[in-house]
Amino acid sequence: MTIAALRALHAVIGSAIDEIEEVYQSQSSNIGLSLDYPSLDVPFYSTRTNTPEVEKSEELRTEPTVFGAANKIVAACGQITATVHKPFFSLVECVNGSNVIACMQFLEAIHVVEILREAGPDGASVKDIASKATEIRRSKDPKAAEIDSSKLSHVLRLLATLHWVRELRPDVFANNRLSSFIDSGKSTEQLKVSVETKYDETDGVAAFVAMATDEVAKIQTGLSPWLLGGGPATGFASPFNLAFNTQLKYYEWLEEPGNESRLRRFGHSMNGTRYWELAENIIHGFTWDKLPKDAVVVDVGGGIGSVSVTLSEAYPHLRFVVEDRAPVVAVAPQSWGHRHAELFSSGRVSFHAQDFLEPRQPFTVPGVGTVNEPHVFLLRAVLHNWPDENVHEILTHLRRAAGPHTRLLVVDNLLPYACIDEDSETSHGDSDGAVRSLVPDGSPLLPNLGRASANGYLLDISMLGMMNAKERTYREMDALLRSAGWQISRVKRAVGSLWAYTAAEPI
Repeated sequence: MTIAALRALHAVIGSAIDEIEEVYQSQSSNIGLSLDYPSLDVPFYSTRTNTPEVEKSEELRTEPTVFGAANKIVAACGQITATVHKPFFSLVECVNGSNVIACMQFLEAIHVVEILREAGPDGASVKDIASKATEIRRSKDPKAAEIDSSKLSHVLRLLATLHWVRELRPDVFANNRLSSFIDSGKSTEQLKVSVETKYDETDGVAAFVAMATDEVAKIQTGLSPWLLGGGPATGFASPFNLAFNTQLKYYEWLEEPGNESRLRRFGHSMNGTRYWELAENIIHGFTWDKLPKDAVVVDVGGGIGSVSVTLSEAYPHLRFVVEDRAPVVAVAPQSWGHRHAELFSSGRVSFHAQDFLEPRQPFTVPGVGTVNEPHVFLLRAVLHNWPDENVHEILTHLRRAAGPHTRLLVVDNLLPYACIDEDSETSHGDSDGAVRSLVPDGSPLLPNLGRASANGYLLDISMLGMMNAKERTYREMDALLRSAGWQISRVKRAVGSLWAYTAAEPI
């Protein structure tokens, strides 16, 4: 039976490749360009001008058929690997995963990707990489230690083995498609002048790597002791509190003196998390086009406003108010530099300080006036940051401030089970939130698409570690909303991921 299962998984891969090839060939014929699926060996720098072929080939990766087929390939390959790989080797790779985290942290911290971008396709030797990294470090701190090239080579070789960079010749490395995704776009000269602004006017991915490999990684060292000690019975509200020996909430801790750079980095890193979903998903995840002119959308806990900026460009008839804690709001506009200046100056996107754990107050919107009952409350990647009792509190405050026509849109993962959900059902027709399985009946793949969906479950544990929070199942989300006076009216799942757009209305 195992051989048959392996052949079935192999067939899934072959069929998915056929689907991808068909889309690329069809598009090549339609537009007269020679298109191919992007190569792992070739960097793609979004901050640079690329050829029409490269841009279109990259764009097609997010086409629904291609994206879905790619997920099936990832899921099948992960399942095949788990089946045939020596169990002890799989175990070693799992329990030593912190080695990869440490190497990725070092890669980003010494700006290897930016150095290799400037080196071009011929790459750079570890001696040259180490020398340039030391120069950048010493431009700020003349006493900074020299980077040891002999040790750097071992760090980069592990990452090359995992396809994060390429080793072209012994001790000579170059960027590939994966490492280029971390590129900040800054030149090494810019980094020498002002390394502390590395993440300004970027897509936030480099900042996300830095945050995830710094405090998030440290937080998870407290996860097992916290769980073994009975969670809050340890005297700490979350693994974060235990790991950093503080009683402050994570966001409060970020605002403490000494954490200024972390707070700034956090805002940028949240911008980077846009890649968990496609921009098209949030654009089409709700009936934005049916809202009246100057309808007010409150982006609750919206950070520096990356989602509101995306939506305001797609729907210029709407007004977006980005709400967050005062320290975040204070740095939000400057985080964009000169980008989107017209959106901010026109008032189409504005910022307002509001703690969503406190009762809401009326607020003023440029060009509209005082608003008591907005048209939409948008919570993207907010509720997953909080335990159930706090989520109930947040939703209750919003419900009390809602008018009869106010709608709530929750954008978070809705986690499926790793087994078939025989009891799945929904009480409303326009929904794909509660599903038996993400794969067709009879598929050899795990019902939740296994390795292809791992991002959602990893994020779930990150939320547990940072805030004693979680990503939720459909049933958990439905129960929380109802407890605060909201009822789900529609659920639309994002293309190719576990993200969902859960619309609710007042009960």
